[in-house]
Amino acid sequence: MSAAVTVCPHPVETRTPRVPESLAYSLTLPAALASPAVARTAARTILEAHGLHDVTAAAVQIIGELAACACLFTPSDSVYLSLRYRDDALRVSLHDGHPRHAHRRIAAACDARRRSVLLLLACVMHDCDGNWGIGESSETGDGTRMWAVLPRAGAQAYGRSAA
Repeated sequence: MSAAVTVCPHPVETRTPRVPESLAYSLTLPAALASPAVARTAARTILEAHGLHDVTAAAVQIIGELAACACLFTPSDSVYLSLRYRDDALRVSLHDGHPRHAHRRIAAACDARRRSVLLLLACVMHDCDGNWGIGESSETGDGTRMWAVLPRAGAQAYGRSAA
């Protein structure tokens, strides 16, 4: 009697292709001084793994600025970073535990303070023809979501001008 032999698939055959469209990552980072640097390093590795070398300069700047702002404003011990690539653009979201203010004037003042911290981000997004904003977190619980949509073409031009 012969025994049946099964062969496990080679791991390379089951990996997700390293293309931009498969880029979907989420990280929870401590709300600490080192987290923006960790976020930039992780983003650089992720972008290069997905063949997005041409957007790295702009993306790393944006991610570092958003992470620094989130860590500055959150009263909680962590922030949440999400990176996605869709429709030829890198989509970055940072969620922090700072609750949105119910009073309209206080909310506006808080958003203005965040925007003042994010002046460099605003300049980079302008140069890249991207969009960004601040709003209520759609995640469970209270908090604030900051987001940026970085078009690949704009990031490529930004990277060429930075070099």
